Amino acid sequence: MEPRRGVMASGLLLLLSVFGAGLCNTRRPGDVLDPEVAGVSVLLEHSFEFDDSVRYKKRGTLLWRPGRENSLTLSQMQLTEDERVKLRDMAGTDGLYRIRIPRKLGSESSTLDYVSSFVRICALVESHLSDVITVNTDVSGNIIGVSIVTIPGSCNGAEVEDVDLEVFNTTVHLMQPVLAAAPETAAFIERLEHEQAQKAKNPQEQKSFIAKYWMYIVPIVIFLMMSGAQDPNGGSGGSGGGGR
Repeated sequence: MEPRRGVMASGLLLLLSVFGAGLCNTRRPGDVLDPEVAGVSVLLEHSFEFDDSVRYKKRGTLLWRPGRENSLTLSQMQLTEDERVKLRDMAGTDGLYRIRIPRKLGSESSTLDYVSSFVRICALVESHLSDVITVNTDVSGNIIGVSIVTIPGSCNGAEVEDVDLEVFNTTVHLMQPVLAAAPETAAFIERLEHEQAQKAKNPQEQKSFIAKYWMYIVPIVIFLMMSGAQDPNGGSGGSGGGGR
């Protein structure tokens, strides 16, 4: 009897574990992950040619996780030996190194609209492929621009070893506009209405200066009028008596 109960208990535990796993794994194959969890990939391409023509090739992929984390990371490929030799040779020609990314997130079609930037190849080579890429977006999260700078950004004709041009040392930034603080219109209107209500309760405060202090002003005015008035007859008689 005891062995039978043990077998039944083991079977019940197995059934519960399978059922629980099915409840926890609610995502079916083919379901689309939330972009905030999986992130959005943005293709990064670069171009550097002797004849100043533009032929873009894949350099890497930007992974943007919008939402609370709002992070931007970059995974990129190592340069081939031919590309390293080409960069060193172009450093003395004052050529340009270009990058671009598509405006539309998560797409790699050749018909897309792109934003691009460039830097002098000599500056990129002498920085040992140390660059800073900044992606600019609007308030809605749409890409509106990209920029690249090298650290340092000068061209001094320094010699660079082949080993210094194998891997990019890139820092990526995501720049989004910061919303300005809205004016406190509601608070101002509320304060103004409160002041008007207080004045309505105390009409004495709305009186003018004369209405408030008329009892002091009237005696002063009467005194000035009386002291300024003169008797014409009395003044002429007095002067005549003095003439005698």
